[in-house]
Amino acid sequence: MKKKILVIGGSGYLGSKFCEYNLSKNYIVHCLDNCIYRNRYSILQLKKNKNFKFIDFDIRKKYHNKISYSAVVIFAGLVGDPITNKYKTLSKKINIEGIKKIINFYKNQNIRLIFMSTCSNYGFVKNEIATEKTKLSPKSIYAKQKILIENYIISLKKKSKFCPTILRFSTAFGLSLRPRFDLTINEFVLNAFLGKKIEIYDHLTWRPYCHVIDFCKVINNFLNLDYKKVYFNIINVGSNKNNFRKIDIAKRIKKIIPKFDYIIVKGSKDPRDYRVNFDKLSNLIGSKPFVKIDFGIKEIINFLKNQKNPKKFLKYGNYFIK
Repeated sequence: MKKKILVIGGSGYLGSKFCEYNLSKNYIVHCLDNCIYRNRYSILQLKKNKNFKFIDFDIRKKYHNKISYSAVVIFAGLVGDPITNKYKTLSKKINIEGIKKIINFYKNQNIRLIFMSTCSNYGFVKNEIATEKTKLSPKSIYAKQKILIENYIISLKKKSKFCPTILRFSTAFGLSLRPRFDLTINEFVLNAFLGKKIEIYDHLTWRPYCHVIDFCKVINNFLNLDYKKVYFNIINVGSNKNNFRKIDIAKRIKKIIPKFDYIIVKGSKDPRDYRVNFDKLSNLIGSKPFVKIDFGIKEIINFLKNQKNPKKFLKYGNYFIK
């Protein structure tokens, strides 16, 4: 019997990549989304596969689904600091109330559920590298909402039947069916390719980075791990080798695109500064090689070279919703 996966928020940047990845493994994939970012291109592409089904649904509504799944994977939400700051009320309705509705529907079923959280929850970590036990210090509405859902899931441990896992994602980079160029690496490469000069704030602040394909592989590992290893577990997702400062990213891009022009701006726009340890992940799924930053840079450059109008991607990101 084929594995059947429900992907909540499967039309987005990471969700569409995850759907595509699992369809390539001949799994049955159902995507539940309302395409709030106005982009249905990813759905049109995914629909070409006979094992794909699209469920047009807004999670702010009362949720019900009679179909039986092997697993539920939750990507849905307004993702990132700018968009949640711009739509504060809406982000609460989606990122907290909507996600809780999904969790409440599946909490009394014998099913695996994976919730995508974020390493941004660590916020600011001084003189240490954050592990899953590090005290959380969220600096944004987005991170605070993720923590609220994390805490809600953990509160259900002795009151439910499902098997949830919480994955704290690094900052993503790379390409998907629904491209985003408002993420650090993708944004820097696009501007470098277009010959645009950029300003870099907080250039010495650290972040962990992870390629979109590695997220897909990690999630699938957790869908197949022993129940006891994933049950109400919280895991950082990324690679110890992919912790970088913003200036490090800029310098790597400049080596590949020498014309890349940037200036360092004093002052702070973003108080987050954290390096993250991923040993727990390695202990669970084994020490697997992760896509390196340089590969991601070259991947995006090659993609842009094949575009008739690469400037259009300046508007591709979590900026506006319908």
